[in-house]
Amino acid sequence: MTPRKLATHLNTHRYGDFILTDAVRPGPSIPIRPREGYRVEIFRDRQLRLRLPMLSAAVSADRLFETFLALIAPLGEIVHVVLESSHDADTDIHTDFRRDDIDLPVLASHLCDFENLLTNDGCTGIAVMADNLPMEVQFDEHKLFHIYAPSLTPFRRALHQAGIRRRKLFPLISEAEHLHHTTDEFASEFRQLAMRLNVGEIDRVFSDENW
Repeated sequence: MTPRKLATHLNTHRYGDFILTDAVRPGPSIPIRPREGYRVEIFRDRQLRLRLPMLSAAVSADRLFETFLALIAPLGEIVHVVLESSHDADTDIHTDFRRDDIDLPVLASHLCDFENLLTNDGCTGIAVMADNLPMEVQFDEHKLFHIYAPSLTPFRRALHQAGIRRRKLFPLISEAEHLHHTTDEFASEFRQLAMRLNVGEIDRVFSDENW
């Protein structure tokens, strides 16, 4: 692919009715064409002897963040949150920062202040988990949703209300060649969000010296 064609490809953000955020682009050959929808499967962890229904969804950028807020609503009044960063990583490995026991309305208010970061940075992800229940909503670096819960009914209802429908065959942009986008400004905003939420790294205490 010539530099001109690559630049045109990277500047393409609309595929039919589906609008991509700035966070990610499909590979130059576009092996998976972005589109809205969701799929349902079973997540299995043999080591933990865990078996949970799992839902994965892609939502157009023009209603992505409001859908995220609707999806975390069923998790309850008290939640746990994990921020994910790969800003300083040379591989797909990311660093996790966790905050337990935060009021969901308070969390949602903070996240609204960082909507641009959460929707357009290809190196920022977030997971919100219910307290004392095996329910989790992931909003990952590809701006896809992954939901784990004994019952997916409230989450499917939220997607249906947003006009998102289930598809039997639904490959995700993350499952083929793709490109991430970030900036130094986004990395700085991530640090601001981490401090706002008072998160701590899972394996060690968070401090400004780690940045």
